[in-house]
Amino acid sequence: MQSQTYGFIGLGNMGGPMAGRLLDAGYGLAVYDTSAAAVQALAAKGAAACDGARQVADQAETIFLSLPTPEIVQRVATDPDGLMAGGRVKRVVDLSTIGPRAARDVSRALAARNILYVDAPVSGGVGGARAGTLAVMAACPQADYDALLPVLKHFGPVFYLGGEAGMGQSMKLANNLMSAAAVAITSEAMAMGVKAGLDPKTMLDVINSGSGRNTASQDKFPRAVLTGTFDIGFAARLAYKDVRLCVDEAEAIGVPMVVGAAVREMLVMTHAMCGEDADFTHIAKVVETFAGVAIRQRGGGKA
Repeated sequence: MQSQTYGFIGLGNMGGPMAGRLLDAGYGLAVYDTSAAAVQALAAKGAAACDGARQVADQAETIFLSLPTPEIVQRVATDPDGLMAGGRVKRVVDLSTIGPRAARDVSRALAARNILYVDAPVSGGVGGARAGTLAVMAACPQADYDALLPVLKHFGPVFYLGGEAGMGQSMKLANNLMSAAAVAITSEAMAMGVKAGLDPKTMLDVINSGSGRNTASQDKFPRAVLTGTFDIGFAARLAYKDVRLCVDEAEAIGVPMVVGAAVREMLVMTHAMCGEDADFTHIAKVVETFAGVAIRQRGGGKA
């Protein structure tokens, strides 16, 4: 058994499996989520269930966050009953995607209470969270990175991005923009081919043997689009949040992002047409609707 107890706040699709990996590795864990069911699932595996962020911060020196938006991270960190009010917390490792400006804001707020903020977003999806194969993009002082590396490795390979909060976020936004763009352009290319009479599976076989292969054609389309399940496990609203943050950051630092802006608008359409619970692979469903084809049907039948 490991002797150190960690905190974990945010036990959703990503946070739940990551917290579970720490428990499986023998670490003590104090957990909190707004979902009582999520907390109880970890408590059943040996975690200490907490009633709020402050209680976690009273029990653990190092606390991991896996939360959906910048606003929630800021609230958990800085509210009167948040992490800053805890009696034991010394460092907060933020696995969320919140953008570099929010990361710097939270870092400054925590530093005023002598709490270190570690910017450490992750990429690799729910499957990666379960398997421990996530890419962890860490930014913090080198000595703190070295100290945290053994536990971060339970989530997957760890990459050191630098010493300043926001550097991990910049890397994550670039990654997620490319992931969303791959789904969007693959959707358009596949719909065009299917409407021209090509078989969608054969199209993917050719693409994945040639120069057009990407994460969407290799994984997301065979698993969630050709099957018609649209269930990768990443909400379109969260993909939109990430791409919006990326485009906003690029604009703020003077980088043109014409393609990124188009991907952002595609995700706006996906959320509007497919609903609050839409998966981000529903981008393909939106393209299907306008093209009048169903990519998942052999021979390109009408949608």
